[in-house]
Amino acid sequence: MPQHPDQVAEIMAPPGRQRLALYCRGVTETRWFALTVFAVILANAALLGLETYSGLVAEWHGWLRLAEHACLAAFTVEILLRMAAHADRPRDFWKDPWNVFDLAVILCTFLPVVRENTTMLRLLRLARVLRTARFLPQLRIVLVAVARSLPGTLSFLLVGALLLYLYAMVGWVFFGRHDPEHYGSIGRAVLTLFLLMTLDGIGDAVRAGLEISRWSLLYYASYVLLASFVLVNVLIGVVITSLDEARDMDEEREPPRARRPTPEPQDQQLLLRRIEVARRALDDLERELARPAEAVPLRVRESEETEQPRPMAEGRT
Repeated sequence: MPQHPDQVAEIMAPPGRQRLALYCRGVTETRWFALTVFAVILANAALLGLETYSGLVAEWHGWLRLAEHACLAAFTVEILLRMAAHADRPRDFWKDPWNVFDLAVILCTFLPVVRENTTMLRLLRLARVLRTARFLPQLRIVLVAVARSLPGTLSFLLVGALLLYLYAMVGWVFFGRHDPEHYGSIGRAVLTLFLLMTLDGIGDAVRAGLEISRWSLLYYASYVLLASFVLVNVLIGVVITSLDEARDMDEEREPPRARRPTPEPQDQQLLLRRIEVARRALDDLERELARPAEAVPLRVRESEETEQPRPMAEGRT
């Protein structure tokens, strides 16, 4: 029966790596570990917010820097534990996109070029806030859905840009001379229609168009119907479809983890002892069953020997 590559990796891994992976995996999969990392992420986000107050930074600059280094040390220990938890299967660490993201954020923080650039350093610290999605399943599903909806969103943007260009050209032809402020050029017409897509100021635009021509009502009604209702509903449909796909992917990813629980070393030793006791009991049972089987032929022979002379004695009498 062919074995899975992960199982082969576990078998081929040295015992030291297996013990290290089991111990670190037992730590990283506990609830208190996840809550601690989540609290550090929230503390890091709070520190970013406090640094926007110049007076507070000037007064508590040293303490804020110390808290920042403490958060960085906690994140470094976390990523090292997660890497050690995959010591017996290193490839599994790189299969998880969140592990790659966490490692990239932490490594970039130690780069000299990044540490000297305050703006880049703050952006990396801000990127750590996104790591909350790792501990919130619903938020993780939403982010995956947004990422999966990007191809459909690009198609939506292309259709929307084409619609804006066509209606902008029509608006420039009909309203360019009478309303140069909004339709004097293709750029102004596109900007006007883009703002009208949110239905903001549609009443003023319709009244201004009716002063020019009654056909402007058909122009604005068709534009609002296509841009504000049809295209927006199409975008919502794309996002909802991607959300369902992301939820299915998350559900498919959960069962394999549930099937492969990581037993603790104490549980493994207890299980091995029980197996050894069961083996000894089976050996004793086999020996007891084998003894009567050996004794039965002897008893049969003795009974045959005692019964054979009787017919001869009866014949003589």
